[in-house]
Amino acid sequence: MNFKEGEILYLNKPLTWTSFDVVARVRRVLCRTLKVKKLKVGHAGTLDPLATGVMIICTGKATKRIEEFQYQTKEYIADIRLGATTPSYDLEKEIDATYPTEHITCERVKEVLTTFKGRIEQIPPAFSACKIDGKRAYDLARKGEEVGLRPKVLVIDEIELLDCNLSDIRIRVVCSKGTYIRALARDIGEALESGAHLTGLIRTRVGEVKLENCMEPDNFNEWLDQQELEGINE
Repeated sequence: MNFKEGEILYLNKPLTWTSFDVVARVRRVLCRTLKVKKLKVGHAGTLDPLATGVMIICTGKATKRIEEFQYQTKEYIADIRLGATTPSYDLEKEIDATYPTEHITCERVKEVLTTFKGRIEQIPPAFSACKIDGKRAYDLARKGEEVGLRPKVLVIDEIELLDCNLSDIRIRVVCSKGTYIRALARDIGEALESGAHLTGLIRTRVGEVKLENCMEPDNFNEWLDQQELEGINE
């Protein structure tokens, strides 16, 4: 393997790690192993700290393929709690409002989910990496500043209810680049005439790369020791 020329790695991002944490771990281990001070390493698609799952890491010249991977279809398993909202649409922030759920049935949830299939518009979360006048939305939101984001067009290829234990539901979503599952949880809550927020998220697939193909970052050192490596500085 030649990480300077370019390799592609599939990792399972751990809970609470940022996407940058995964990249930094891989870069640090590779630089130490290859005895180099710098190595180009990047990831193809950010995952929130409270999400886990498939992360594609590219090194060297393979970083030119990042955009290609970003545009591939993604699959998620999402846990959503109905009847309460948070400013971040997930567990990063405390609950800021509660809503009635007595009128919601599992059949009604199934009906509402079908309305999200296909080409839809979605307003990204204020707590997101979207840029406003060159600044990250989450930086403005965390300062308490008003964040006005425009709707984005995206495609939901598949959406299904996997489990319904009201007020908690689990769904599977297959979607295009740019889909915020947190925002989808928000919109599902509103469509159910209630509120909702994300309580768990796993990215199970990017293109043809499935979660079972991914290694844990903590096992990366051991895996690397078993590879035949080229480009090591003497």
